[in-house]
Amino acid sequence: MKTRMVHAAVRHLLPQSPGWDRTSGGQTIPISQADVMVTWHSLATFVMRKLKDWRVPVTTAESEGFLHVWQVTAHMLGVLDEYIPAGWAEAEAQSRQVLDPVLASTPEGNELTDVLLDIVAELDAGLTRPLINAFARYTLGDRTGDLIGLDREPFWQPLISGAWPLLVAFREGLIPLPLIPQAAWTVEEALRKFVLLYLSEGRGINIEIPDANRPS
Repeated sequence: MKTRMVHAAVRHLLPQSPGWDRTSGGQTIPISQADVMVTWHSLATFVMRKLKDWRVPVTTAESEGFLHVWQVTAHMLGVLDEYIPAGWAEAEAQSRQVLDPVLASTPEGNELTDVLLDIVAELDAGLTRPLINAFARYTLGDRTGDLIGLDREPFWQPLISGAWPLLVAFREGLIPLPLIPQAAWTVEEALRKFVLLYLSEGRGINIEIPDANRPS
């Protein structure tokens, strides 16, 4: 509900910004229901797609439960029920309709990518940033990786693309331990330590309601 209040504040404030008319593309209200669903698909639909790509066994009940969580989330964010996908096939179709056409490179997107990746640099002086670059590019794909300015990592990318599916398969009990290369454990351990280091910072999520537009 606090997120809805933030959305309401942005809807009120952003059209008052001098730069709004130049960048809105004719849109009169920021964070429309279509905008919310763009974000929805970048999370819910994308994650389910990756679970399938990585051949993670998902039961029908788990799939339906995951979808239901996101359906409730969209409803709570104010999306009309008629626009909320009733199943994953409908979600995939809607994702191609509302998300794919708006994917583009923006200065804000590139800046946000750097901010997120710099979190790694704060924790280990940037030692694992190439690994995170490669894993993000592997997960998102080269097109999206190029759009958000991810560096290409010629050493890590082929290693991750070969090791990660094997690691997932092992974790899901689909292949025995002897077939897991040592590289897979290296990738997993680096990611695990990154998460632990980040969480140990003790940073809570604080959603602030804006009361003014940024001067820039």
